Amino acid sequence: MASKAINLKLDENRILDMKKVASAFHMTMTDLVNEALDAYLPTMKQDPFYKLTVNVENASKKESEEILSEIGSLSDEDLEITTVKHFTV
Repeated sequence: MASKAINLKLDENRILDMKKVASAFHMTMTDLVNEALDAYLPTMKQDPFYKLTVNVENASKKESEEILSEIGSLSDEDLEITTVKHFTV
């Protein structure tokens, strides 16, 4: 697959940490970010929210209605954030 450039806004301390790690392992920043994402994305793809929402554009009308009905029946307690995950490169 072709590579594309993107812009990221990161905290200066995070950038310095990334540069230190990349330098220590003789890696480019691109390689460091790619390896971190390769490790992180599979975990995120197992998240129930991701599984519910990622294929919505391919869902039939009936499937979409079922998903929206389930989401609509959730209480405020169900929707409360119980865990915060931080992504560190």
